[in-house]
Amino acid sequence: MFREKILVLTLFSIYCLSSAAGQNKTFSAIFAFGDSILDTGNNNRLLTLLKGNYWPYGWNYDYKIPTGRFGNGRIFTDMIAQGLGVKRVVPAYRRWRRIKPDDLKTGVCFASGGSGIDDLTSKTLRVLSTGDQVKDFKKYLKKLKKVTKNKKEMKKIISNAVFLISEGNNDVGYFVTPARLRLQSRDTYTSNMVFWTKTFLQDLYDLGARKFAVMGVIPVGCLPFHRFLFGGVFAWCNFMMNKVSVDFNTKLQKALIGYEVEKCFKGAKFVYVDMYGSIMDLINHPKAYGFKEEKRSCCCMVTSIIPCRNPDEYVFYDFAHPTMKAYEVISKPLVYQMRKGLA
Repeated sequence: MFREKILVLTLFSIYCLSSAAGQNKTFSAIFAFGDSILDTGNNNRLLTLLKGNYWPYGWNYDYKIPTGRFGNGRIFTDMIAQGLGVKRVVPAYRRWRRIKPDDLKTGVCFASGGSGIDDLTSKTLRVLSTGDQVKDFKKYLKKLKKVTKNKKEMKKIISNAVFLISEGNNDVGYFVTPARLRLQSRDTYTSNMVFWTKTFLQDLYDLGARKFAVMGVIPVGCLPFHRFLFGGVFAWCNFMMNKVSVDFNTKLQKALIGYEVEKCFKGAKFVYVDMYGSIMDLINHPKAYGFKEEKRSCCCMVTSIIPCRNPDEYVFYDFAHPTMKAYEVISKPLVYQMRKGLA
């Protein structure tokens, strides 16, 4: 009798969850802009060294196929899209294959691995700048108009979509290059980063965007790459670089609060996505989340030439990107935050 009750409750729960996912009315689509944390394959056709379309990337993705995502499987873009009830995976706008009409309606990814909010960062790494991504979005709108055949429906899709943005990681990660070339102090440079972010958000707003989930910079100084370069034998974090991350994040968070009351962003909603705190929590308490290694990467470095057997035990997959499991862990509370702030 007890087992029968459990079975009924289980089936009922599955039915409710599937119905809720299928009847998502809050968000029409998701659009991702920014860097490799969100890039689902836009760099595949670019003349750059920053690509994720070869093994061991994609080791835990569907059919073990590397798609251009910088990780062992689905990445943060996909996790958020599924969590918000939009879809399981988000295709890259510049992918080789034609994007299906349903995918056009529910959103695509414009992000480019290596991109920075500072155009100098993007040019140095030969990837898509924020300006390039906005141009792609304009081209996308023309395609969406043809698919919907209704300007009113197209505007509704855009205004009810979540615009997920990750910028600043590469500007901080390569801080020495862009900041020094511009002869700017840390304080001046991070303030400029916030200003450039506002300009980028304004460009998207002018094209119809109204719901923004803006991600803060991750703890760049604790990435395996920087631990290897600056951490010595003990693989310590580069705390000076983390200070730059915190400085930018603090300024960005304050700025986003103010944007909602500015006339130039009338009717828009902003949510600050705390990537720094979320990933630092995994680094500081790895065992609490089932991880065994928080300092070294699973693959793609001198210290991990042969990929690890179980990426789920690692916080980071390569020199700078979290594993699929890490994304799954941090995305759950962040999805709740986005639902609450952007609904």
